[in-house]
Amino acid sequence: MSNAQTAFAPEFCDYPPHVSVAGDYADIRPPETDYGQELTAREATFLTERDGLFQATATEAAWPDVQFRGGQPGFIRIIDQRTIGFVERRSNRQAIGAGGPEQKDRVSIIAVDFARRRRLRLIGHVRTTDDADVVEFLNPLGVPDANLAVVVRIAAFDWSGSDDIPLRLTDGERHGELARLHARIRCLERNIDPLTTSACKMAR
Repeated sequence: MSNAQTAFAPEFCDYPPHVSVAGDYADIRPPETDYGQELTAREATFLTERDGLFQATATEAAWPDVQFRGGQPGFIRIIDQRTIGFVERRSNRQAIGAGGPEQKDRVSIIAVDFARRRRLRLIGHVRTTDDADVVEFLNPLGVPDANLAVVVRIAAFDWSGSDDIPLRLTDGERHGELARLHARIRCLERNIDPLTTSACKMAR
């Protein structure tokens, strides 16, 4: 099942295009291989390579609460084909809850690869725990002061790519290009005319 089939009411998906956006969504929905409920090696690799994600839950007053969670690549752990997890500091804990008990554990996650303009969206059921064994298992990178684990049981996921996703590259993705440019600039500054160097220093 796709995110749309899981998250949207059947009557929404059945509306004709001129009545609802459901028709438009069906037109752009990725092929069957691009959504599912069980993670494959493709999704697992994508998630473990990310250095951040956006997650949305709802407060007890039913207001949406969207937050960013980041870390070194590998901070997202694959527990099994339907479960992922990560650790965080208790002080960063996101409000998890909604207006009714049937919705309070629901979460939506978006992980983005800005370099390739691809995103993976997951929806599922989330819980937090301070069990020391779980926290230790989900903290292979040794995040300091991590004392809370977030575990997500996946209900569905889907892929998409879009030119609307801004192209952003980290220095690692640029293979150290920024560091090399800074080093080149320093080298040139040391070798230019001393008078020009003095003028540059005065202008700073």
